[in-house]
Amino acid sequence: MPSPILRSIMRTPWQAGPEAPPTSGPALVSVTEFTADRHTQTVPIALAGLRLRRSWPRTPGAVGMWLWVDPWRKRSGSVSVWADERSLYAFVGRPDHIRTVRAHQDRGTMRATTWTVDRPGGQVAVWAAAHALISASTPWPEPAVHTPEGP
Repeated sequence: MPSPILRSIMRTPWQAGPEAPPTSGPALVSVTEFTADRHTQTVPIALAGLRLRRSWPRTPGAVGMWLWVDPWRKRSGSVSVWADERSLYAFVGRPDHIRTVRAHQDRGTMRATTWTVDRPGGQVAVWAAAHALISASTPWPEPAVHTPEGP
């Protein structure tokens, strides 16, 4: 079994987006996790995330983000802060993001969650909440089930 140091989650430095952190009012936090099927897929998937990160300073509605990797458990992902939900979905729908997701979708399992915060300028609090999820000290929320509305 790897030592606790080798099992730690590594992250990139905070990468600011073009949107200044609001001093009041809500912002959206998004946490993603991709678990690769094989250890050999962990690095290529993490590198794909780094390529997407290059455009972050020009991504409309992006406040800031970290990428993270847990190589011993074949996992990687992101923690991002957004001005609003529309900005997050605009990023998710970008052609470069869609290409990246499609290129790796058959190589593992993806999950994501979001929540709102009142003052996202507190990077320490955002990372602590996200780290609790990705380190498994807090359970991930159940996926929302959407049903069509009846007449």
